[in-house]
Amino acid sequence: MATLSSKARRAAVASALTIGAITATAAPAFAEPVTVPGVGTFDIPGVPAQTIQIPALPQLPPLPNVQVPAPDQIKTVGQKAVEAAASKIGAPYVWGAAGPDAFDCSGLVQWAFKQAGLNLPRTSYDQAAAGTPVSAKDLQPGDVVSFYGGSHSGIYAGNGEIIHAATSGTPVKRAPLGSMPMDGARRY
Repeated sequence: MATLSSKARRAAVASALTIGAITATAAPAFAEPVTVPGVGTFDIPGVPAQTIQIPALPQLPPLPNVQVPAPDQIKTVGQKAVEAAASKIGAPYVWGAAGPDAFDCSGLVQWAFKQAGLNLPRTSYDQAAAGTPVSAKDLQPGDVVSFYGGSHSGIYAGNGEIIHAATSGTPVKRAPLGSMPMDGARRY
């Protein structure tokens, strides 16, 4: 049987006293050994010789079966924004509209990110100035891409494509990234 340090023994006895497994009463000053199974034997003044039975802890109910998605199944805010924007492909372009049925360019970007849980600025110029700058070679799905000096914005969808509300008479669509002069990109 391994021996415990005096500090560990004191802690075990104090724990046993705390949970009520043993009690100490005032009695004449004599020391009788008290044995705690698996812990050791202790001399406690005023406590008659005994073996302490520590009650078993109650069984806890089993944890529910929780499905945790694999890291590659966890979607970023940007990926969620791409999915939201893609759901609006074919919606009409209306200048000044911010959804849910019609959009201008910055209105689509703002609406898509709001569906993903993030509030972005309303205008394409403000969208081009906020967030963190990203180079064209480092684009990831969900990055906001600015065109024509910041006067137009879209969402990078991956594979060299953006989703954007182009202009009056053209519905929300996918387009090649290189179909317009890119001004910059921002990550939110």
